[in-house]
Amino acid sequence: MDLGQQDFNRILFFEQARKNAETTYAKNPLDVENLTNWAGLLIELSQFQSVRSDSIKFVKDAVSKLEEALEINPRKHDVIWTLGNAQTSLAFYTEDLEDAKPYFAKAMQWFQQALDEAPELHTEFHRQMVNQQVVAGGSSTSNTKVSKKKKNSDLKYDILGWVILAVGIVAWVGMAKSHIPPPPPR
Repeated sequence: MDLGQQDFNRILFFEQARKNAETTYAKNPLDVENLTNWAGLLIELSQFQSVRSDSIKFVKDAVSKLEEALEINPRKHDVIWTLGNAQTSLAFYTEDLEDAKPYFAKAMQWFQQALDEAPELHTEFHRQMVNQQVVAGGSSTSNTKVSKKKKNSDLKYDILGWVILAVGIVAWVGMAKSHIPPPPPR
């Protein structure tokens, strides 16, 4: 299967999932998970639009879904994180770097807020991993002791990694924009 066929299949998948999210929303407009998933689908579909303004419209629709989800649950980590992703997408769809910078700044704020909510999720994730090891018959006693000792440093490295990634993206975009040849004179 060639890349064109893969993209076509992805579009079909995302479009069907988007329609399902609309149907679910009609039944339950307070479903935060559905709103978040719907927004994520819109961001994915924005990548396949042939006109930049259509891509931006898809992402702005995603932002409105995410803002609606935040009204229902203002501390929902994945909603906040997806808002950061949406702002990053808007920055990439913006032609001028100076116009893109406010989107990157908003993205950084959303990512930071998501990271502020992350310690609870980080702890829950590791608790579930330990439980899975116990169910699978693994020795959780020594793993739990090591996990507790490393918990604080692991979280610091996780946060540092995301911050470095975000800074790297901003720097990469800045470098990419500075190396674009000027448009031909008219």
